[in-house]
Amino acid sequence: MLEPTRPIALFAEATMGKLNAKMAEGILRYGRNPAVAVIDSTQAGKQVRDLCSLDSDVPVVATLAEAQALGAQVLVLGTAPSGGRLPQDWISVLDQAIGSGMSLVNGMHDRLQPRFADRLRTGQWVWDLRVPQGDAPPISMGRAARLGNTRVLMVGTDMAIGKMTAGLELTRSLQAQGRDAAFLATGQTGIAITGRGIPLDAIRVDHAGGAVERMVLQAADHDIVVIEGQGSLLHPGSTATLPLMRGSACTHMILCHRAGMDTLDELDHVRIPPLRDVIALNEAVAGAAGALTPARVVGLALNTARLSPAEAERAIGAVADETGLPTADPVRQGAARLAQALVG
Repeated sequence: MLEPTRPIALFAEATMGKLNAKMAEGILRYGRNPAVAVIDSTQAGKQVRDLCSLDSDVPVVATLAEAQALGAQVLVLGTAPSGGRLPQDWISVLDQAIGSGMSLVNGMHDRLQPRFADRLRTGQWVWDLRVPQGDAPPISMGRAARLGNTRVLMVGTDMAIGKMTAGLELTRSLQAQGRDAAFLATGQTGIAITGRGIPLDAIRVDHAGGAVERMVLQAADHDIVVIEGQGSLLHPGSTATLPLMRGSACTHMILCHRAGMDTLDELDHVRIPPLRDVIALNEAVAGAAGALTPARVVGLALNTARLSPAEAERAIGAVADETGLPTADPVRQGAARLAQALVG
C-alpha cells in the first residue's frame, strides 16, 4: 500500500525524541520511504538529530501545511500514546490531511479507515496497521517445532526497550554474512517498515499464538527467522511474550535491555532481577520445563542511547561479564557479534 517512492511526513506532536515516538524513529531509521519532515510544534526549527540518536537532517516543522510544502504525500502517525488510543486533538490535523488528498498510515488501535472512507479520492487510502488481515488463525499447536530452521525471538526486560531495532539490525547482520535470514514483524512499526507482519496486540488472546505460528510457518523456507518481540515477562501489563514463544517454538533468544535500568521504565515499583535470572526465566518459560522446544538466550542487545560512547563501552563490558554472553549495542556497533553468537 505504501509505495517506497512516496514522500512521507511523521506526526509526532510534543513527543519527538521521547519513548512515545518510537514509531517515528523506527521509520526514520529503517523505513523505505523518503521522509521530508517530522511534525512537532514544540520542537519546530530543529532537525531529527537534535532530538534523538539518529543522525538525520530531516527537519522538524510546526504544521501539516509546512510538511506538505516540502512534498509530503502520506501522513504517518509516528507517536503511540498510552493505550494506543487516538487523541481527540489530533482529529483536526487528520481532517486537514484527508481533505488535501494525503493518505494516512495509522498505528493506533482506533480505526481511521471507516471514519474517512466516504471522503477518500481515487488513489487515496488509510492504512490501519493494527487491523488483523485474513481469516482468524487456528489455535497454536506447536507446529513450528517440526521445522528445521533457526527461529530467534527477541525478548526484553521491559516494553519499548529496543526489541524491534535489535531484531532488524540482527537480520541485517545475518544477511550481510550471506545467511538466508528474514525479519518477521509483530507490531505496527515493524509492519510499516517491512510492509508485512501481524499486529499481535490486536489479535484475540486465544488466537495470538496461532497467528505467530502461521506467520512462522509461512517463512519456513528461510534458514533463519528473527521474530520481533513484544512486551516482557517481567511487566504486569504484558501478555505478548507467551504467544510469541508458543507460536514460534523459538530455538534461540536475544535478550534486550536498557543500560542502567534497575526498575521498569514506567513502573518503578517493579524491580528488574539480575540479568542471569531474567535469562533463566525466559529459557524456562520458553521450554516449559522440558515439555516444549528448548530455547537458549545466546546474546544480549544493550540499549545505550542515553550514554556517552565511553559509558556505553563500559556498560556493554559489564553486562558481558555479568552474564557470560556476547553483548552489543546493535545501533552503535551493529549486530555482527550477536549474529556470530547465533550461528556459532
